[in-house]
Amino acid sequence: MTVTILITICSLLLLAYVFDLTSSRTRIPSVLLLLLLGWLARETSTFFNIEIPNLSRFLPFLGTVGLILIVLDGSLELEFNQSKKTIIKRSFLLAFIPLVLLALLLAYLFMQISQNVSFRDSLTNAIPFCAISSSVAISSVRSLTAAESELIVYESSFSDILGVLFFNFIALNSVIDMHSIGLFVLQIIVIAFISFFASLGLSYLLSNIQHSIKFVPIVLLLMLIYAISEVFHLPALIFILLFGLLLGNLDELKRFKWVQMLRPRQLDIEVQKFKDLIREITFLIRATFFLVFGFVLRKEEILNPQTILLAIGIVLAIYVFRLLVIRLLKLPFKPLFFIAPRGLITILLFLAVAPARMVPFINRSLVIQVIILTSLIMMGGFMRSKKKETLVAESKPVKIAAETNTLVYPIFRGLLCSNSNQAG
Repeated sequence: MTVTILITICSLLLLAYVFDLTSSRTRIPSVLLLLLLGWLARETSTFFNIEIPNLSRFLPFLGTVGLILIVLDGSLELEFNQSKKTIIKRSFLLAFIPLVLLALLLAYLFMQISQNVSFRDSLTNAIPFCAISSSVAISSVRSLTAAESELIVYESSFSDILGVLFFNFIALNSVIDMHSIGLFVLQIIVIAFISFFASLGLSYLLSNIQHSIKFVPIVLLLMLIYAISEVFHLPALIFILLFGLLLGNLDELKRFKWVQMLRPRQLDIEVQKFKDLIREITFLIRATFFLVFGFVLRKEEILNPQTILLAIGIVLAIYVFRLLVIRLLKLPFKPLFFIAPRGLITILLFLAVAPARMVPFINRSLVIQVIILTSLIMMGGFMRSKKKETLVAESKPVKIAAETNTLVYPIFRGLLCSNSNQAG
């Protein structure tokens, strides 16, 4: 039995790796394939009468660990300098504006559907649908240009962090007033101080530990500080973000004297190794999470007709707000418009809603339908862009330059374009 379980787990994760490798070519988001694979594993176990324990209780743990690692992985890749000022500003606004406006709209809509629900509870249930999943977005943009990928990495990372902060602020404060806002600001200041000194300490350990095992203790300390911060209701993701930004932007900080005690040259080498480890662990946890979530899904939940219209309405609102903000910020429509997937962050925040505050019609069916629909739209946008690029490449006219002149004669250019169009 143990060997069978080992074979099954290894086979599923290897298939998840294949999905991750081929997603940039097939343009199929790996989250869809992982959910499908998990669901097929459940159907297979049911068919052969194999008893599997309840795995749903592991989802909150896997989701929390996955969120920490995803934010850390994303922040390690973010560069903060003068050349990035514009992209940081635009990506922050692209993450922030739709998040807040969409949450307020959905909260109002939920109140209209269910008259006995307070606005605070409606908003708490709405926020999980409003944050872009960096776990899905970042892993799906490898086929894009460097500038497009960078914008999406910034945006989705900001969206995850802002979504969690917004959710915690609404969920943990029974009354929203100036006192609760002031307390929230104070919590951010406190966690910022903790993050600064904790990040310095962890960076010092990273550059000075001589033992062969050094990265796992750092990761465990990160998790420990995050968990303790959560116990005191501090916005713990800010600590993860600032630690990743510190390690990822050492070159920008070398002008400060206090950085020299971290041995920046040695630390640069260790940070690169640390990035590689975090990226691989993140893949493992993310794949496991979606496989387990797919495993606990039932066909009736995916094809639930009672929630499909609301799911379509939520998805429509997501893309309407996205289009408006893209136009407002004068960003390119393609492929940015299509990349607004929901995923791990959506599920994690949904699971974090207290049972007493759940809106009756907000359930797992609605969550999974929104995730699938946004992933399908992203896949369709990628495939359409790929098809258009292929057609442009095939119909692109050839330019011939004379040896004595770099200009192309108009008559030759006209003939070549004409022949190319006829051939197409």
